[in-house]
Amino acid sequence: MKKLRYIVAISAIFAVYGCNDELDTENLSEKSLTSFYKSPTDIDEAMAGIYNAIYTANVHSEEQVAANLMDNMMLGGGGPDDKSAKWVDNFEDPAEDTYRDMWRQSYNGISRANAIIEKVPDADFSKYFDTPQLADDFKKQALGEALFMRAFFYFRLAKFFGGVPLVIKYDGDRLVARSTYSETFAQIASDLKLAIETMPSTPFTSIPTARYGHANKWVAEAYLGRVFLFYTGYMSNIEKQATADLPLVGGGTLTATQVATYLDDCINNSGYKLASDFRNLWPYSYVNKSAKNDNLLPWATAEGLSWVGQDGATPTFGTGNFETMFMQRYSFGNWDWTNGQSYTNRLALFNSLRGNSLAPFGEGWGWCTVNPKLFAGWDDADPRKRGSILEVGKAEQGTAGYAADKGDHETGYFNKKYVALQHDNGKGSYVGMFVQMYDWKITDMQLMHAQDFIFMRFADVLLMHSEITKTPDGMNAVRARAHLGPVGYSLDNIKTERLHELAFEGLHWFDLVRWGDVDTAFNDVIQVRNSGVDANYSVKYRSETKGLVPIPETEIRLLNGVYNQNPGW
Repeated sequence: MKKLRYIVAISAIFAVYGCNDELDTENLSEKSLTSFYKSPTDIDEAMAGIYNAIYTANVHSEEQVAANLMDNMMLGGGGPDDKSAKWVDNFEDPAEDTYRDMWRQSYNGISRANAIIEKVPDADFSKYFDTPQLADDFKKQALGEALFMRAFFYFRLAKFFGGVPLVIKYDGDRLVARSTYSETFAQIASDLKLAIETMPSTPFTSIPTARYGHANKWVAEAYLGRVFLFYTGYMSNIEKQATADLPLVGGGTLTATQVATYLDDCINNSGYKLASDFRNLWPYSYVNKSAKNDNLLPWATAEGLSWVGQDGATPTFGTGNFETMFMQRYSFGNWDWTNGQSYTNRLALFNSLRGNSLAPFGEGWGWCTVNPKLFAGWDDADPRKRGSILEVGKAEQGTAGYAADKGDHETGYFNKKYVALQHDNGKGSYVGMFVQMYDWKITDMQLMHAQDFIFMRFADVLLMHSEITKTPDGMNAVRARAHLGPVGYSLDNIKTERLHELAFEGLHWFDLVRWGDVDTAFNDVIQVRNSGVDANYSVKYRSETKGLVPIPETEIRLLNGVYNQNPGW
């Protein structure tokens, strides 16, 4: 069964973090900063606590859900009662603390990372390993991984909230004013640079299976490219301050040439590579093999698709995934757990077909319906079109039995990459694909989505390399995988390629912002069905928000004026 890595937190770890997390000052166990972080087991448990902070109780605080709702290629959707999704889609705040879980969990992760960053350099792990080199590699990996995760959480905060308070000491004062946008990104860039310089250069193919899902040097290099593009784009196109370099703490900078060198290293030495077929990255390409009924996906069977899986180079299922670099590991939910639904992939749940339980595509809440403009403007010759967009009412797609008019903003198109998957369990009932694969006993449709969410994959590294170097090679490698001919470099070609390759992966919204396209991207009038009624739908982006969401009002009140609210909110 798929392990719940980073998911079920260890109580002792949260006791250690109690003095900083959520301003709790009670020490609940004998473990403390002075007694902990002494052994590899301590570090592994502490690292699990960092990763656990990725998960949020409120679905709107999930990065991928929030970003997709704001994307111009996806609508609010849902049912008449799903007002919050529609409000976010219309750049309105449905509640004063819509994104507070994202804020709090990010700072919890940062606090836990700070503890490792401070304690690991002085720890002696030599007695736990056969050679000094192995002990040194463990220490370097732990330190670099914690630096990466601190950068990951600050980057998440900066993308959504802008400049934020910088707390880089475990016992540092959180009651401080927000740092500037550039100061925040300088910290992110410096952490990533040091993480790259610290972590061992172990190729992905040599990393133990048990480490799959952890950050490594190559992931840090990839994220440095993403941070560089976002910061320089945002400053140039949103703040209107032409910026070509990424700042570092202390006054240094990273140039495009330097960042491209890091991406070159990742491309040439990491061991990551593109999957043979784009569609094999998504678990729907496995359904035709796992289903008890034959020929559920004729197009998948006919084209010989085979899911690469989501468990690394030596997978339990699939043929080996060498493209996924960093992901949010999901398993199954349980209503008996605290925030038990947050450990199942709610993007798949909330994006799936509202009021329809079909095979192989199951039921969900119908959020983030797909803008028909994307489908209409996408070349049919590109296999990524139907590999990304699920059409309803299509026998060859397994949706012939789709019953319309169950939700709002129905367009006939849904996110196919992250969608509920199910098939006959041999007893006449549709049961979740992952439930059957991993023999999970709870079959609740709200808790069955064990599909990992991919934050970074190798295709994005190639596309970023092309954009930073203004050369076509990386972009054309991605196009060649889709059996498309080469094109010359242009920013317009990059924009199209990123839209088609990375659609619905929580990235396009941030691309619109950093390119400065966000001000003109929401001018369409879209034909939709709202609970069976024809309607026109349009969204007007509010440029005064500068692509940011509101600081949680509770945080502003708790600090009594230390934080100022973002513009437009």
